[in-house]
Amino acid sequence: MSIITMKFGGTSVGSPEAIQNVVKIVAESTAQGHKVVVVVSAMSGITDSLLESIRMAAQGDRWGYRSLSDKMRDRHDETINRLMKPSPAREETLKHTHKLLDQHRELCDAVTILGDATPRVIDHAVTFGERMSSRIVAAAMIEHGIPAKAFDAGKLLITDDVHQNATPQWDVIQHRIAERLIPEIEQGVIPVITGFIGATPDGVYTTLGRGGSDYSAAIFAAYVNSDEFIVWTDVDGVMTTDPRIDKRARVLPSVSYQEVGEMAFYGAKVLHPKTVQPIINKGIPIYVRNTFNPSHPGTLISHESQETNTVIKAVTCVGNISLLTVSGAGMLGVPGIAGRAFLATAQAGANILMISQASSEQSFCYSVLGNQAQAVKAAVENELSTEIAQQNVDGVHIRDDVGIVTVIGAGMRGIPGVAGRVFTRMGDERVNVLAIAQGASECSISFVVAHSDLHPATVALHDLALSSY
Repeated sequence: MSIITMKFGGTSVGSPEAIQNVVKIVAESTAQGHKVVVVVSAMSGITDSLLESIRMAAQGDRWGYRSLSDKMRDRHDETINRLMKPSPAREETLKHTHKLLDQHRELCDAVTILGDATPRVIDHAVTFGERMSSRIVAAAMIEHGIPAKAFDAGKLLITDDVHQNATPQWDVIQHRIAERLIPEIEQGVIPVITGFIGATPDGVYTTLGRGGSDYSAAIFAAYVNSDEFIVWTDVDGVMTTDPRIDKRARVLPSVSYQEVGEMAFYGAKVLHPKTVQPIINKGIPIYVRNTFNPSHPGTLISHESQETNTVIKAVTCVGNISLLTVSGAGMLGVPGIAGRAFLATAQAGANILMISQASSEQSFCYSVLGNQAQAVKAAVENELSTEIAQQNVDGVHIRDDVGIVTVIGAGMRGIPGVAGRVFTRMGDERVNVLAIAQGASECSISFVVAHSDLHPATVALHDLALSSY
């Protein structure tokens, strides 16, 4: 008997009708003899409302956060009342939701008094969304005869204490799941687990970063030894590009773990970038499917793509990027300049998205998120202050309002002429390339371009991807 872990995103649990689809999908799977583990996000928009409430509270806007709280209460109440018939179970579900929203309002009251919200407080605030949705989805399943039970991932997914981007503590998680979750699954219970959230060993709530429900669901899939992991979302699968940019985008029948990891890192919205990390060593196949079109087969993600003859498989883009350049004639032959700059970047709390270095060693550039650029510039200039004072380094120069477009495909590996075709197409579209980087795996080539060129470049390179099929 196989175990299937299913993750349902915010839109998949965002309305009574959507939750009814979830119940139907789970019921059909259990009817086929599968054991099912469910991981849910908050209802669509609720995490944003919870964050906005905390922001209002920090600014002393009591009316604002209380108004938002009332709207969240009304939405959850309507969802529960439409999913469940009048009964003690419905009243208990309503009572539980009201209790959580009351706790959130009390948290906002405390933030108003303090005038500030720490990362720890923010993490606690956003957990209420998943804690409400998991209880509602479980109740809806029970209403239809499915033996479901809501689980708080804070009791299972133990992390360090780095709030808003916590790191899982793998050994502890494995022990907790083996002790508290697997026995329930073996008894036929359908766990409905909160996505996105974890907790420190002391029980203080943490989160895995925005979009971390995919990541947390993958962790559960790995440690309950799932045979399949299905990410249910509101699109038919992983697309060749963002359909909002090019309507010709099509669903990819299959991609490799490596390819989807590159796609997620460089802007594809279907999966959290870390999702494949817990899965890959166990070789668990991932399917991306549409809650609202469940008959569509979706996309299979596994070790090897089934489309080995496809050279360029997908094109992604990400905007709001800044390009930082460190240059100076005195850098030639001096070891450690780049390493120190990258360390300072990390200490400033920024991730480097791509790196390009001149062979002369007199300059290198790298990209970070636009809202991190000034902090990174200050950190790097402080680290290299001696070299700047000695005029060996000219300083750190920022170019804002750029983006990264990336072509992805394991089929590019070892195939001559692919880069040439890509460069030619960029030239044909008169796109000025500011920086280039190719992964050592030869699975991707990334370009930094002006933001105004981002969409035209994406469409042009998507033409190449479509011609590969």
